[in-house]
Amino acid sequence: MLHVGLDLSRKRIDVCLIGSEGEVVGEFAVPADADGLRGLVCRVGPVRVRAVIESMSGARFVHDALEQLGREVLIADAQKVKGLAPLACKTDRIDARVLAVLSLRDLIPAIWLPDPRVRAEREQARFRMHLVKHRSMLKQRIHSVLINWGKPCPVSDLFGVEGRRLLDELQVPDCGAARSTPA
Repeated sequence: MLHVGLDLSRKRIDVCLIGSEGEVVGEFAVPADADGLRGLVCRVGPVRVRAVIESMSGARFVHDALEQLGREVLIADAQKVKGLAPLACKTDRIDARVLAVLSLRDLIPAIWLPDPRVRAEREQARFRMHLVKHRSMLKQRIHSVLINWGKPCPVSDLFGVEGRRLLDELQVPDCGAARSTPA
């Protein structure tokens, strides 16, 4: 089995390949995109591989892309890796080597990653919460502008049918002027 340590940065993925006897087979970098990962799989060849990447932004992309290309991929808990291998000199290349060595020794503190369907549902829920938060902030801002300009809200729902009709009829200064309080 070939143990592959991956360290992801903005522009590249540092890769360290270690054989089953502990020998370093190769160290190089590939672009941090789908083409770079396909090139990595081609370069490694058809051998059995266990790839390891630390949990960070982009780790799920690397995990999913390599799994789709038929490779075993683990995501390591970054804090636990730091506890297992505290280093004075820390570079991306060294991090990749540490992950490969931990894989060789079966010491990967792997995290559980839900399947893509569950992750998509969670992302959809997070995005909906984000939109609801922004909608609430905008509604609060409208109420604030009305209060600042002395326009009380006589209806129970300012954003219902009657409230929108009231907003259409109100005379308030344009947006730039509404930011400051009246003199």
